[in-house]
Amino acid sequence: MGLMRYSTGAALAAFLLAGSAHGQTAPAPVQAPAQGPAAGAPNPAAEEAPAAARAEPQFEMADGIVATVNDKIITGYDLRQRMLMLIASSQVQPTEQNLPAIQQAALNALIEDRLKTQEMAKFESLKVSDEEVDAEIAEMARAAGTAPAAYLQFLQQGGIQPAAFRENLRTQIGWGQLIPGRFNSRARPSTLQVDQEVRRLNEAASKPQFLIGEIYIDAARVGGAQPALNGARQLVQQIIGGAPFQAVAQQFSSAPSANARVPGDAGWVVKDSLQPAVQTVLEQLQPGQLSNPIVVDGGVYILYLRDKRDGAATSLVSLRQVMVELPDTASEADVAAAGAKLEAMRTGLTCDNIISQARATEGVLGADLGESDVANLAPQFQQFARTGEIGTVSTPIRTPLGLHLVAVCGRRVGGPEAPNRQQVENRLRSQNLAVLERRYLRDLRSDALIEFK
Repeated sequence: MGLMRYSTGAALAAFLLAGSAHGQTAPAPVQAPAQGPAAGAPNPAAEEAPAAARAEPQFEMADGIVATVNDKIITGYDLRQRMLMLIASSQVQPTEQNLPAIQQAALNALIEDRLKTQEMAKFESLKVSDEEVDAEIAEMARAAGTAPAAYLQFLQQGGIQPAAFRENLRTQIGWGQLIPGRFNSRARPSTLQVDQEVRRLNEAASKPQFLIGEIYIDAARVGGAQPALNGARQLVQQIIGGAPFQAVAQQFSSAPSANARVPGDAGWVVKDSLQPAVQTVLEQLQPGQLSNPIVVDGGVYILYLRDKRDGAATSLVSLRQVMVELPDTASEADVAAAGAKLEAMRTGLTCDNIISQARATEGVLGADLGESDVANLAPQFQQFARTGEIGTVSTPIRTPLGLHLVAVCGRRVGGPEAPNRQQVENRLRSQNLAVLERRYLRDLRSDALIEFK
């Protein structure tokens, strides 16, 4: 695409990486800089403005139409504006080596925006108002510590025109409403999927774990393995030079985590759950270190190790109980009578009805004991808590407080930081939604008539 003339700089080494891991040695780790604020436009309150605002990058776009997406055009002006937004939001410094990749990434984003806009037009109820755009700008300005007018003026000083910026936001807001509205029911995981994931997490909780940030560059999107790898090396240098990892991930990563609440945040991953080439590098990193590009089939990873921890040995169990209060000095006859009452109840008890049955039975108390570390339970409860199948109810257990029936209603390995069932369900839903969105865009692009001028 001969669209650009360079005055001083040009081309962001094709930000993406790929190829085969065969024959690759594990890259040595490099120290990551202290991380700045989360992704977004640069902070106008900073003592020194980011590159995109200090001085407009020295490149010129050819006039006229760059590409058409169905019947919608992309002009040189559009492309130049998107490049400036990308530079500003990622805080990548434009250089002669990296501007071509910035150009390619910006063009891909514009093509997707045209497809999104055309698709959103099919839904009459999906209209993003000026007020919604204003509210988004106000929130971005608040996060940057300035007023909306000053925020837009700051961007304009870097060459980003308010109209282009607002249109970009309008598309993002509308697409963010369309995807959940269209796919929410399909993205909701089944009870079986949640059960399987909870079981997998419980089984993995005793293994070492790593809290990572990730950037994944899809080689197919950047023209092949070598351009991708070259670009990844440039990208690592940009992050070391101060570009925030989260901002770079949001703009250049193809991983689902690029669209996470914290862009690039892959969360805690369990040892041996990653591809071998990635796992090998990860085990060499120390918290605060950034990896060199890691070549895998189809792309390249850059990892940032935020923290790591040993596997949890804690056994957590959820219990519910019914009990008959008895003092420690109760007679054998009283204990026997209480035992007979509980045994008569025991056959029909489940985790779902144990408390309601207790309330309906005179002289019996019911309680949800919640989730506890087995080691912290009353000694009399621990054996059954460790060995009882989920959903089963114990025989009567004597403690100094009385006689109890205990139901095991859940069990997992981990500590307080381990995700609960609702968190697992939310995470699976987000992952499913990201997959459905990527397929949606892929299909739209496959069906579109895209021509480059």
